[in-house]
Amino acid sequence: MAGLAAAFGSGAMTNSVNEIENADCIFITGSNTTEAHPVIGYRVRKALNNGAKMVVAEPRRIELADYADVFLQIKPGTNLAMLNGLLHVIIKEDLVDKDFIANRTEGFEEVKSAVEKYTPEYVAEITGANPEDIQEAARIYAEADKSTILYTMGITQHTSGTNNVKAIANLAMATGNLGKESTGVNPLRGQNNVQGACDMGALPPVITAYQPVADSAVREKFSKAWGVELSDTPGLTVTEMFKGIDEGKVKAMYIMGENPAISDADLNHVHKSLDKVDFLVVQDIFLTETARFADVVLPATTFAEKDGTFTNTERRVQKVNKAIEPVGDSKADFEIITEIANKIGFNWKYDTAEDVFKEIITLTPSYAGLTYQRLEGGGISWPCPTEDHEGTLFLHGEKFTRGLGKFHGVEYEPAAEGPDNDYPFILTTGRNLYHYHTSTMTARSKSINEHISEDTLRMNPADAGDLGVADGDKVKVASRRGEIEVKAELTDTVGKGIVFMTFHFSDSPVNMLTNCVLCPTAKIPELKVSAVKVEKAS
Repeated sequence: MAGLAAAFGSGAMTNSVNEIENADCIFITGSNTTEAHPVIGYRVRKALNNGAKMVVAEPRRIELADYADVFLQIKPGTNLAMLNGLLHVIIKEDLVDKDFIANRTEGFEEVKSAVEKYTPEYVAEITGANPEDIQEAARIYAEADKSTILYTMGITQHTSGTNNVKAIANLAMATGNLGKESTGVNPLRGQNNVQGACDMGALPPVITAYQPVADSAVREKFSKAWGVELSDTPGLTVTEMFKGIDEGKVKAMYIMGENPAISDADLNHVHKSLDKVDFLVVQDIFLTETARFADVVLPATTFAEKDGTFTNTERRVQKVNKAIEPVGDSKADFEIITEIANKIGFNWKYDTAEDVFKEIITLTPSYAGLTYQRLEGGGISWPCPTEDHEGTLFLHGEKFTRGLGKFHGVEYEPAAEGPDNDYPFILTTGRNLYHYHTSTMTARSKSINEHISEDTLRMNPADAGDLGVADGDKVKVASRRGEIEVKAELTDTVGKGIVFMTFHFSDSPVNMLTNCVLCPTAKIPELKVSAVKVEKAS
C-alpha cells in the first residue's frame, strides 16, 4: 500500500465529514453507513434531503439501499469486478474528466486497457447485479459535479483488498472527483482513534506521519531524537505475529486496547497461539476475552480519565480533557508504557500527555503546527504544517503527495474460498447499530442489551425453507475452521446462498468461521467471504 498511501493520505479520508451533505452524488460500497457510522449516516441523509443522488453497492440490502437511486446487490467478494465495470461504462460513454487525467495523473492508458473486458454484461455474470443498473450507476457517479465515495472494511477485508482500493482511486481520478470540496475517496474508520494510531506509526513499515523505516534519513532523525539506533527492517503485522508464535519466532506479545480473541479471523488458531506464546501482557480497561489468556494484565484508563488527543476518521486531531480521576489502580496508557520503559533501563521523562504531544509535533510534519492550546477550539485536521496554518479540510487540492496520481490496472480474482457441495453458503460479516466492535464496553450496558443481547444468522427464507429452518430456530454454522450455534433470522435483505452475522458477541463468535487468508499487500484477512454450511441444530 506504500504507493497508494502516498497518493491518498495513508488510508485517511481525503475530505471532511461535513462536506458529505453538500455532495451531488454519494457512492457507498462496503459500508453499512447508518449502522456502523451513524453520525456520517446522518450527513448522508442531509445530502439526500439537499437533492443528492446515491448509489449503493452491497451484498445485503442495507437501510440506505431503500433511498438509493441505484442499488447494486452484488455477491460478496465481487467489488473489484463491479468497480471496473463502472469505469468501463464511464470510459465508453466518454464521461471522464479529460483535463484532470491529463494534468493531474499518469497511467490512464493502462487502466483503460485493463477495464476493456468489464462490460456490464460480463460484470453482471460475476456480481449478480443488473447490467442496466451498472450503466445507470456509472452515469450518476460520473455526471455529478461533486461525487464522493464512502467505504469501509467491506472493501478492504478481502484478498483483493488493496486492489479494491486502487480501483476506487481509479474511479475518482478518472472523473476528477479528488482535490475539491465534497468529493474524494473516503474510508470511514471503525474506531475512534484508528487514524491517530496509524498517524503515530502503529504500522510495521513506517514511523509517525507514514515516514518509512527503510529511509535512512528518517531513521537518522528518529535515532537522534530517541537516542537509539533504529532497525531498517519493518516489523510484523498482527496476522504475521500469530504466525510468528507458531514458528517460535515471537516469544512475547504486548496487546493494548485490542481483543483479537474475538475480532481476528480463525479464532481457533488465534486462541492456540495466545496459549502458546511464552509471555503475554494485555493492557485494557476491562478483563477482555484476550486478557483471560494473559500472564499479566495492566489496567488502563478510559477516555474520561485521561488527557491527550484522538485523531478521528476525517484526520481531525481533537483534545480530550480528563473528566474524572482514574478508577482504582488504573493508569493512562502513556504512564504505564513510560514506567515499563524506565524499569528496563531507559530514562524517559514524560510527566504529562502534553509532554508526549510536544515530541510528536517536533517529529511529525503533518502535526507540526498543532498545540494543545490550538486544539481546545474543536480540533484541527492535518496536514497542519505551521502554527499559522488553519488545517486541511480536503487533501490533494493542487497536487498529490507523490506528484501525479497514479492509475493502476487491476484484475478481478475470486475470493480465496467459494461455495461448494460441502460448504454451500457464503458467510459475510459486519456490525449493527447498538454494539461496538467486540462489545467490550457495550455488552456491559443494560439499556443496550435490552435492544440486542445476542446475534443471529441472517439467511434468506428460501434457503431456510430448503433446510427446514424456521425463524428463531437454533442452527449450527460450520466452516473448514470451526463451528458455532446461533439463532436463525429469516430476512430477504440477504440473497439466496448468502448468510450474515456480526462479530460483536462472544457467545456466538463468528470469527471461529472466518478465513485467515490474507491480502498479499496489506496483510488483511478475508473476513468478508467464507464458505460455510448451515443445518438445524439437534
